[in-house]
Amino acid sequence: MMAFVAVVRSGGFRDAARVGGVSASGLSAAVTRLETKLGIRLLNRTTRSVTTTEAGARLIERLAPALAEMEGALDVLNGFRDRPAGTLRLNVPAGVARSVLPPILIDFMKAYPDIRMDVIVEDSFVDVLSEGCDAGIRYDERLEQDMVAIPIGPRVQRFATAAAPTYLDARGRPEHPRDLLEHACLRGRFASGAMPLWEFEREGEVVCVDPAGPLIARPGGAIDLKIQAAVAGLGVIHLYEDMLQPFLDSGALEPVLEPWWQAFSGPFLYYPGRRHLPAPLRAFVDFVKARGDSQAT
Repeated sequence: MMAFVAVVRSGGFRDAARVGGVSASGLSAAVTRLETKLGIRLLNRTTRSVTTTEAGARLIERLAPALAEMEGALDVLNGFRDRPAGTLRLNVPAGVARSVLPPILIDFMKAYPDIRMDVIVEDSFVDVLSEGCDAGIRYDERLEQDMVAIPIGPRVQRFATAAAPTYLDARGRPEHPRDLLEHACLRGRFASGAMPLWEFEREGEVVCVDPAGPLIARPGGAIDLKIQAAVAGLGVIHLYEDMLQPFLDSGALEPVLEPWWQAFSGPFLYYPGRRHLPAPLRAFVDFVKARGDSQAT
């Protein structure tokens, strides 16, 4: 059953084997033995994907609470260690994984070398427990109810708008957000198909625009593609300021509409509000709280 849960949580035998430090063939054999014993198929296997059958989905739904209790019971043993150990699974969006999390995670891993970090990067909002994660990081408008949330990283961030100087020399520099409707803009589209509008704010006035352009890319790994396209002079980019800052500092990108850059509150670490937290999560929560004041901006 543990093998079955590991495969479902990781989305495949190879990833589950890598996370668990076992062989993919061993996991496959264990799941096959479970299916044989139960007399029903739990997983649909193809060369490209592994998904649960209806029976498998129902089983994982019932197993999750029991396994959480089992893991909690085993975690009590951490109280007898000199320092906490185990695995901490975090679910974070790409922007946080790229710019907010690295300095925090590096310091935490140095302070707690016996804790192994398992970071899942995805921009869609998920149920962290059903996905096998201990905690998630999201912005306040996407926090799940009945969760404990604490600030993590910078408390104020901004969306920045920029373009290569060569592009602006050729196409002109926008003076108002609506001028972007006449420019080539590099857009993003979420996995759901939604393409967020570009939002600007100045002295209480909020302006949303839906510009067109030569490139639409999903967040995550495609962020680098959008930035390089902007640096190459293909259009205007609208992204987290801290992601663009190195290119603004070097002059590869030039800020535009800076008085209109919209500020928003920073991300939050959120986790179930249960009384007993796994030792790795408790250590991380305490670590984030302890450095909170020094990270506020």
